[in-house]
Amino acid sequence: MIPPRAGSATPARPGLLRRLGPPAAVAALVVGASCVVLWAEPTTPGGPIPVCPTKALFGVVCPGCGALRMLYTLLQGDVGAAVRYNAVALVASGLLLWSLVAWTAGRWRGRRVRSWQDLRFAPVAAGAVVAAWFVVRNIPVSPFSALAV
Repeated sequence: MIPPRAGSATPARPGLLRRLGPPAAVAALVVGASCVVLWAEPTTPGGPIPVCPTKALFGVVCPGCGALRMLYTLLQGDVGAAVRYNAVALVASGLLLWSLVAWTAGRWRGRRVRSWQDLRFAPVAAGAVVAAWFVVRNIPVSPFSALAV
Protein backbone atom coordinates (compact mmCIF):
# COMPACT_ATOMS: atom_id res chain seq x y z
CA MET A 1 0.00 0.00 0.00
CA ILE A 2 1.18 3.50 -0.75
CA PRO A 3 1.83 5.57 2.37
CA PRO A 4 -0.42 8.59 2.87
CA ARG A 5 0.86 12.06 2.02
CA ALA A 6 1.84 14.33 4.88
CA GLY A 7 -1.28 15.99 6.23
CA SER A 8 -3.59 13.79 4.14
CA ALA A 9 -5.93 11.04 5.27
CA THR A 10 -6.07 9.44 1.81
CA PRO A 11 -3.24 7.40 0.30
CA ALA A 12 -1.28 8.99 -2.51
CA ARG A 13 -2.02 7.79 -6.05
CA PRO A 14 0.74 7.25 -8.56
CA GLY A 15 1.06 10.01 -11.16
CA LEU A 16 -1.05 9.95 -14.28
CA LEU A 17 1.93 9.27 -16.53
CA ARG A 18 2.97 6.31 -14.41
CA ARG A 19 -0.57 4.91 -14.44
CA LEU A 20 -0.95 5.31 -18.21
CA GLY A 21 2.50 3.92 -19.05
CA PRO A 22 1.45 0.26 -19.47
CA PRO A 23 -1.58 1.01 -21.70
CA ALA A 24 0.55 3.41 -23.75
CA ALA A 25 3.20 0.70 -24.19
CA VAL A 26 0.56 -1.79 -25.37
CA ALA A 27 -0.89 0.79 -27.75
CA ALA A 28 2.60 1.47 -29.14
CA LEU A 29 3.11 -2.27 -29.69
CA VAL A 30 -0.24 -2.49 -31.50
CA VAL A 31 0.68 0.43 -33.74
CA GLY A 32 4.10 -1.09 -34.42
CA ALA A 33 2.64 -4.50 -35.25
CA SER A 34 0.08 -2.83 -37.53
CA CYS A 35 2.89 -1.03 -39.36
CA VAL A 36 4.71 -4.33 -39.84
CA VAL A 37 1.54 -5.92 -41.24
CA LEU A 38 1.06 -2.98 -43.61
CA TRP A 39 4.68 -3.26 -44.73
CA ALA A 40 4.58 -7.05 -45.17
CA GLU A 41 1.34 -7.00 -47.17
CA PRO A 42 0.14 -10.54 -46.29
CA THR A 43 -2.35 -10.66 -49.16
CA THR A 44 0.56 -11.03 -51.62
CA PRO A 45 1.78 -14.64 -51.97
CA GLY A 46 5.48 -15.19 -51.36
CA GLY A 47 5.86 -12.19 -49.07
CA PRO A 48 7.96 -12.01 -45.92
CA ILE A 49 5.21 -13.54 -43.76
CA PRO A 50 5.26 -17.36 -43.98
CA VAL A 51 2.25 -19.57 -44.62
CA CYS A 52 0.28 -20.72 -41.57
CA PRO A 53 2.15 -23.73 -40.14
CA THR A 54 -1.08 -25.59 -39.33
CA LYS A 55 -2.27 -25.27 -42.90
CA ALA A 56 1.15 -26.17 -44.32
CA LEU A 57 1.72 -29.21 -42.09
CA PHE A 58 -1.76 -30.64 -41.63
CA GLY A 59 -3.76 -29.17 -44.49
CA VAL A 60 -6.47 -27.76 -42.24
CA VAL A 61 -7.52 -24.16 -41.77
CA CYS A 62 -6.91 -23.12 -38.17
CA PRO A 63 -9.08 -20.52 -36.39
CA GLY A 64 -6.36 -17.90 -36.90
CA CYS A 65 -5.80 -18.50 -40.61
CA GLY A 66 -6.44 -15.27 -42.47
CA ALA A 67 -6.10 -13.08 -39.38
CA LEU A 68 -3.12 -11.14 -40.73
CA ARG A 69 -4.86 -10.67 -44.07
CA MET A 70 -7.96 -9.57 -42.16
CA LEU A 71 -5.92 -7.02 -40.22
CA TYR A 72 -4.22 -5.79 -43.41
CA THR A 73 -7.49 -5.27 -45.27
CA LEU A 74 -9.08 -3.70 -42.19
CA LEU A 75 -6.18 -1.23 -41.97
CA GLN A 76 -6.77 -0.49 -45.66
CA GLY A 77 -10.44 0.25 -44.87
CA ASP A 78 -11.96 -2.78 -46.64
CA VAL A 79 -14.26 -4.24 -43.97
CA GLY A 80 -15.94 -6.66 -46.41
CA ALA A 81 -12.63 -8.31 -47.30
CA ALA A 82 -11.71 -8.38 -43.60
CA VAL A 83 -14.90 -10.33 -42.85
CA ARG A 84 -14.17 -12.77 -45.70
CA TYR A 85 -10.63 -13.43 -44.46
CA ASN A 86 -11.53 -14.11 -40.82
CA ALA A 87 -14.81 -12.92 -39.30
CA VAL A 88 -14.07 -14.28 -35.82
CA ALA A 89 -10.68 -12.53 -35.70
CA LEU A 90 -12.43 -9.30 -36.72
CA VAL A 91 -14.85 -9.61 -33.79
CA ALA A 92 -11.96 -10.58 -31.49
CA SER A 93 -10.05 -7.49 -32.61
CA GLY A 94 -13.01 -5.33 -31.64
CA LEU A 95 -13.23 -7.02 -28.24
CA LEU A 96 -9.50 -6.56 -27.67
CA LEU A 97 -9.78 -2.88 -28.58
CA TRP A 98 -12.69 -2.55 -26.14
CA SER A 99 -10.53 -4.21 -23.46
CA LEU A 100 -7.66 -1.81 -24.12
CA VAL A 101 -9.98 1.19 -23.86
CA ALA A 102 -11.54 -0.11 -20.62
CA TRP A 103 -8.10 -0.82 -19.14
CA THR A 104 -6.86 2.64 -20.11
CA ALA A 105 -9.99 4.29 -18.66
CA GLY A 106 -9.54 2.34 -15.45
CA ARG A 107 -5.90 3.37 -15.17
CA TRP A 108 -6.90 6.99 -15.94
CA ARG A 109 -9.61 7.05 -13.25
CA GLY A 110 -7.55 5.13 -10.73
CA ARG A 111 -10.13 2.37 -10.37
CA ARG A 112 -10.97 -0.68 -12.40
CA VAL A 113 -13.53 -0.44 -15.20
CA ARG A 114 -15.51 -3.61 -15.83
CA SER A 115 -15.44 -4.98 -19.35
CA TRP A 116 -16.64 -8.02 -21.30
CA GLN A 117 -13.85 -10.30 -20.03
CA ASP A 118 -15.09 -9.82 -16.45
CA LEU A 119 -18.25 -11.77 -17.27
CA ARG A 120 -18.30 -15.25 -15.79
CA PHE A 121 -19.05 -17.01 -19.08
CA ALA A 122 -16.56 -15.06 -21.25
CA PRO A 123 -13.71 -17.66 -21.28
CA VAL A 124 -16.08 -20.55 -22.01
CA ALA A 125 -17.94 -18.60 -24.70
CA ALA A 126 -14.68 -17.51 -26.37
CA GLY A 127 -13.37 -21.08 -26.35
CA ALA A 128 -16.64 -22.43 -27.76
CA VAL A 129 -16.68 -19.84 -30.55
CA VAL A 130 -13.07 -20.59 -31.52
CA ALA A 131 -13.71 -24.36 -31.47
CA ALA A 132 -16.87 -23.99 -33.57
CA TRP A 133 -15.02 -21.69 -36.01
CA PHE A 134 -12.25 -24.30 -36.34
CA VAL A 135 -14.75 -27.04 -37.18
CA VAL A 136 -17.02 -24.99 -39.46
CA ARG A 137 -14.12 -23.61 -41.52
CA ASN A 138 -12.96 -27.15 -42.33
CA ILE A 139 -16.30 -28.60 -43.48
CA PRO A 140 -15.76 -29.29 -47.21
CA VAL A 141 -19.39 -28.61 -48.18
CA SER A 142 -20.92 -25.42 -49.50
CA PRO A 143 -21.55 -22.86 -47.92
CA PHE A 144 -18.91 -23.74 -45.31
CA SER A 145 -16.15 -24.29 -47.87
CA ALA A 146 -16.28 -20.56 -48.65
CA LEU A 147 -15.04 -19.85 -45.11
CA ALA A 148 -11.67 -21.53 -45.72
CA VAL A 149 -9.00 -19.10 -46.90
